[in-house]
Amino acid sequence: MRLIFKIIIAALLACFFALPSHAQGPSDAQLASQYYQSGEYDKALIYYDKLYEKQPNDFYYEYLLKCYMQMEDYKGGEKLVKKHLKMFNLPKYKVDLGVIYEAMQNTSRAKQLYDKTIKNLEADQQQIIQLANAFMAKGKNNYALQTYLKARKLIKHYPYNIEIARIYAAQRKHDEMIKEYVSLLEVNPSYQVTVQNALLNTISFENNSKESQLLKTELIKLNQKHPSRKIYAEMLIWVYIQQKNFNGALIQAKALDKRLNEDGTRVVHLAEIANTNKEYDIAVKAFNYVIEKGNSNYFYIDAKMSLLKCLQSKITSTPDYTEQDLVTLETRYNETIEELGKSFQTAPIIRELAQLQVYYLDKLEEGIGTLEELLTLRNIDSHLKAQCKLDLGDFLVIKDEIWDASLYYSQVDKDFKYDVLGQMAKFKRAKIWYYAGQFKRAKGELDVLKGSTSKLIANDALWLSNLITDNTGIDTTEIPMQYFAKADLLIMQNKDSAALMTLDSINADYPGHSLTDDILYLKYEMFYKRQKFDRAKGYLEQIIEKHSDDILADNALFKLAELYQFVYKDEQKAMEHYQSLLFDHKGSLFNVEARKRFRELRGDKIN
Repeated sequence: MRLIFKIIIAALLACFFALPSHAQGPSDAQLASQYYQSGEYDKALIYYDKLYEKQPNDFYYEYLLKCYMQMEDYKGGEKLVKKHLKMFNLPKYKVDLGVIYEAMQNTSRAKQLYDKTIKNLEADQQQIIQLANAFMAKGKNNYALQTYLKARKLIKHYPYNIEIARIYAAQRKHDEMIKEYVSLLEVNPSYQVTVQNALLNTISFENNSKESQLLKTELIKLNQKHPSRKIYAEMLIWVYIQQKNFNGALIQAKALDKRLNEDGTRVVHLAEIANTNKEYDIAVKAFNYVIEKGNSNYFYIDAKMSLLKCLQSKITSTPDYTEQDLVTLETRYNETIEELGKSFQTAPIIRELAQLQVYYLDKLEEGIGTLEELLTLRNIDSHLKAQCKLDLGDFLVIKDEIWDASLYYSQVDKDFKYDVLGQMAKFKRAKIWYYAGQFKRAKGELDVLKGSTSKLIANDALWLSNLITDNTGIDTTEIPMQYFAKADLLIMQNKDSAALMTLDSINADYPGHSLTDDILYLKYEMFYKRQKFDRAKGYLEQIIEKHSDDILADNALFKLAELYQFVYKDEQKAMEHYQSLLFDHKGSLFNVEARKRFRELRGDKIN
């Protein structure tokens, strides 16, 4: 007990003697900072001066100099800079001295100092960069430029193009900037990506801007002058792509491919970019160019397969495609598969053929047979095989064999439990329960999926779960919800007339039901899927007009804006609806994308 008492006393004494150190006031550095932040520069100067005397580093020097300048004590500032120069003798401090002379209205003396400092520069890269940065920090870009031009003469192995180009960019001298970047590529083509990134951050490529035209002209001139240097042709292709001039890019890519006797690598790459940008005609030309090189070419099979996917996208994205367009495309798929054979390599286009048969040609049984045969092939990628099972499940739902479909979904869920594919399978299986009117079981699976790593799946699960919750329960009859789910299934099965009759029966039997806006939105989705855009638009307008306070109002505004932007090509109307969404639905999940599209349509430069 006595030992414990002694330990406690010792601890108390230790705390007591430690108190003075904690009770000390703020340090000189803290006081200096506090006085400076509050604008009491005379008091801050006293403490910074004390700190500088103890430790004459750049940090205390800079704050001490700022205090002198704020107080307009230029003599004191001059004395400090000369003292610091005497200790460290670095050219960058002479910029501070010149600024003081300018503040004292002695601009000629400042100019002489700047000129002499640049003239006396030595071949020391660190000092050169420090001096140029010091000039730029004071807004003296011309002197920074002179510094680098002098350095270019002193140091032969490094031409300072990037640094000089950045200064020209700051001065908005884009023609000089472009020449610096392009000449750097002549010195070292490995800087290509660096130059491209710098140009993207400096000039606009939209609407064939003056700056992008200057760049293109310079590259064309150099490409003609130095045809053996492929870097200029590659940069020219890149410029055309940025300008969305894919035809110009293709001409250059083909010319370079022929000049260098290549295998079509860059043309295939361009075709993929054009396809992504929905420039399908250019992509088709590019893929055909590679195919024409013959079946011994490395990219022959890839180009053949990619061409089919491109053609399918081109046809199905066109509102007025014909039945004959689809039949011709199906023939091309079959011919290509026959030529290349059925194997793990051609499995992707076999899957695409099945989707074409089911979703566009109304050949459900043929599509199912195509996929079933595909699943028997050896060495198919496991992810592709799982995607085919999901497709097959969807086809069986269309065939009204929903429980057989559920088996395929369960297989994928089991094999890819922690993958997005497994989560998609679980969502599709939940929809089976939903279609069957077993809402409690469907909601159980949907609630788990709210935490999906896929934002799309999580949002879809959340929406369907809320739909079920809002329209079922102890005090709510489930009959309208059962009709709604049945109509949803009928739409997937392409039974539009039956779906519309079912949806209309809800409105007739249960007028004013909470499903009213959901019914309108489901009708919109059905007619949009069938590319009957005027009918689809009408349902969105009804939601906005009659259900502006309901949960689907922001969806309707966003989808209506999309219709005007991408289908009707009415940018002004699209902007109006994106803007309405941003103002009237500030918490909408669509706001980020709506803001981005609004700014793009307005012509803002988006980095």
